[in-house]
Amino acid sequence: MALNIDEKEVNGVTVLELAGRVTLGEGSAELRTKLKDCLSKGKTRLVLDLAEVTYIDSAGLGTLVAGFTSAQNQGASLKLANLTKRFHETLNITKLVTVFDVFDTAAQAIKSFE
Repeated sequence: MALNIDEKEVNGVTVLELAGRVTLGEGSAELRTKLKDCLSKGKTRLVLDLAEVTYIDSAGLGTLVAGFTSAQNQGASLKLANLTKRFHETLNITKLVTVFDVFDTAAQAIKSFE
């Protein structure tokens, strides 16, 4: 399954709902393009809702890190929500859980911007 990204605005926060696989090639390139597009439009409060993501490989992980870095460099914040158990374990193993702000739900991530 390819990556599908739905964008919505909730209380001034841009929520990107991802569904499918974030992998080397089309999936990670699509996410990278979407994040750059949001940042270029001046959107500074971003939440990635990963509830429907079935798999993230190392390239996808790299895309998340690159997006986080780009956001920070432009004065924006990127937060993650609804991580699967497996992806949460991956973030723990790689110590990236200390880099990202991670929330159990998108609503909690949105509220954190208040």
